Amino acid sequence: MPIVGQSTETTDWVSRFADEVIEESERRAPGKPVVVASGLSPSGPIHLGNLREVMTPHLVADEIRRRGHQVRHLISWDDYDRYRKVPAGIAGVDESWAEHIGKPLTSVPAPKGSSHPNWAEHFKAAMIESLAELGVEFDGISQTAQYTSGVYREQILHAMKHRGDIDAILDQYRTKKAPAKKQQGQKPVDEAELEAAEGSGAAGEDDGSSGSAGYFPYKPYCGNCEKDLTTVTSYDDDSTELTYACTACGFSETVRLNEFNRGKLVWKVDWPMRWAYEGVVFEPSGVDHSSPGSSFQVGGQIVGIFGGKQPIGPMYAFVGISGMAKMSSSRGGVPTPADALKIMEPQLLRWLYARRRPNQSFKVAFDQEIQRLYDEWDRLDAKVADGSALPADAAAHSRAVRTAGGELPRTARPLPYRTLASVADITAGHEDQALRILSELDPEQPLTSLAEARPRYDKAEAWINTHVPADQRTIVRDEPDTELLKSLDEQGRESLRLLLDGLAGHWSLDGLTHLVYGVPKVQAGFSADATPKELPPEIKTAQRSFFALLYHLLVGRDTGPRLPTLLLAVGQERVRALLGQ
Repeated sequence: MPIVGQSTETTDWVSRFADEVIEESERRAPGKPVVVASGLSPSGPIHLGNLREVMTPHLVADEIRRRGHQVRHLISWDDYDRYRKVPAGIAGVDESWAEHIGKPLTSVPAPKGSSHPNWAEHFKAAMIESLAELGVEFDGISQTAQYTSGVYREQILHAMKHRGDIDAILDQYRTKKAPAKKQQGQKPVDEAELEAAEGSGAAGEDDGSSGSAGYFPYKPYCGNCEKDLTTVTSYDDDSTELTYACTACGFSETVRLNEFNRGKLVWKVDWPMRWAYEGVVFEPSGVDHSSPGSSFQVGGQIVGIFGGKQPIGPMYAFVGISGMAKMSSSRGGVPTPADALKIMEPQLLRWLYARRRPNQSFKVAFDQEIQRLYDEWDRLDAKVADGSALPADAAAHSRAVRTAGGELPRTARPLPYRTLASVADITAGHEDQALRILSELDPEQPLTSLAEARPRYDKAEAWINTHVPADQRTIVRDEPDTELLKSLDEQGRESLRLLLDGLAGHWSLDGLTHLVYGVPKVQAGFSADATPKELPPEIKTAQRSFFALLYHLLVGRDTGPRLPTLLLAVGQERVRALLGQ
């Protein structure tokens, strides 16, 4: 008998990490809430690869909540990072935005037409909305707010006081040669490190300023132009007087760091400082953060300077989409969670992240593959319902459909996605026609309103309208193809007669499926109920020829939506007219 509060789902990766995190949290901070963390930079569209940074700790945090523990999932919005470059493909943004390079993301104007006050808030808003739809509970922390309000002042002064120790740690990696061979698909340096490095006035700027005045792990934003193209020229530990000069505009000033809030620790120091400050126990990191000499590895040593410990957590692999290479937020046009949620229900998207271990890569489908994924999901749904699902599969399903807070909203009548897509394709936005077709799929339990099929129907319709090329859309013929009908031999005419004779008696999705597959069997002298094992291989060839004939007569192409769905969509009267009756 399981212990009360202990998960019985012990076979999936989420439960195993939850075990480790609870144990580690009790060691580090007994009796306190478990702290897991994610970090997101709103430097551009926050894409589906970034979503793994959130979903991995979310799933673990949710499992810990299910067991009755208190847990905080922190999302640090790295909105005080520098604006590094003008991303391509973002509406309302052109090269004039280059004048803002070097400023904090919260000091850069939002893209034209946005209702948000700045660049960072514009891209944060879309992600926050998507996370709400996905059922992700989190505490958001703006790094702009943290730094500019002086929350980290003691940590900054501590880092400056121990800058020699930090420099010594970093120097171990500066002197190492780069690996001879880069891992396939690995970026040369992670995004945050690159943001710190580009546009700097000194070598090694990715981990702090080094020059004649020594090493400094802190970078002020210029008091004149707001950019971080600054060099610290002197610092006094006792008075905390810091002098810096801006290489962009020539401005320089002396400030007291114990009362100055316009700057931030460099990334390789900032990240471990936050681990210590927040007491983070679990935080995953991407492949690029985990390579030798990268921020996660170096941070594991620097965190001790702040009296903390490095979080435990896996390295996670990249997420792609069907037909595209690994995503990067530095390029425009990469799909975001909002893009995915337009064409798939939250449960399916959650499942894609829950069913694969973090170190396994996977793709999110925006092409025809989405239909296969939905078929797979519906089969799993049925297995969970009848109790035949494997434990790990059942666990992933549970994490997809509900959180510790309850079930996610779902479609009341989850009809097959490919069927809904076909109906949306054929009816081209005519809801009355769509309802007519869908109500005939199962005469014993007819659909009475499209609301029963929503939101899945809306997702399928959005996929058809945005991801299926115009030349692949289905347009039913207005008039019969008389030339093709006249050219048919006796076998072809007989196949159409058999179909039309059985049409009324088989007018449902299952009935028409039986009918269209059965016609070639009957013509060959077999029963319409004969199974593939009972039939010779040439029956499959005959079926393909028959299907191609029907497609040509109905839509003027070799292929199209599944024939039973297409027949229902066209309607009996029109089918008979187009097939020559």
